[in-house]
Amino acid sequence: MDSTLIHADYQSLIFEIRGYKVMIDADLAALYETETKALKQQVKRNIDRFPDDFMFELTKEEKAQLVTNCDRLSNLKHSSVLPMAFTEQGVAMLSSVLRSKRAIKINIEIMRAFAVYRAILIEDKSLRKEIKVLDEKINKVFRFLLDKIDALHQDKATPRKKIGYKDYQNK
Repeated sequence: MDSTLIHADYQSLIFEIRGYKVMIDADLAALYETETKALKQQVKRNIDRFPDDFMFELTKEEKAQLVTNCDRLSNLKHSSVLPMAFTEQGVAMLSSVLRSKRAIKINIEIMRAFAVYRAILIEDKSLRKEIKVLDEKINKVFRFLLDKIDALHQDKATPRKKIGYKDYQNK
């Protein structure tokens, strides 16, 4: 079992794969203090509880990309078994399959981590909207200033009638 996971920071264990926010079976097994093989056996015995939007198996390409991007999952690199990815609902369903007190406590913490993760995403969207509004205001001000500067250059570009004495010798 991998005891190097920081148990207080579950958000770092959440990945986005196929448009879903998921956790990988190896991380979940480490959190539940069980072997990945045992976790997968329980899931396969209760496969009816895990539709495709709760749990799916990664493709070879997804596994390779995950291993490349996440150093702590490097032990999956040489594994012939493809990892399973569990969505938030799939992780919640694991608590009914894994009935230990530890599994229940960990599931509660993971559900809280998913909630915080969603809140961060919502906050990020509202912040993006505010930045976009400010950007539009700044662009309007710059356009106004550039138009005024262009107008000043236009005035200077028109030839002026000379004032003063005429030079009759150069005619």
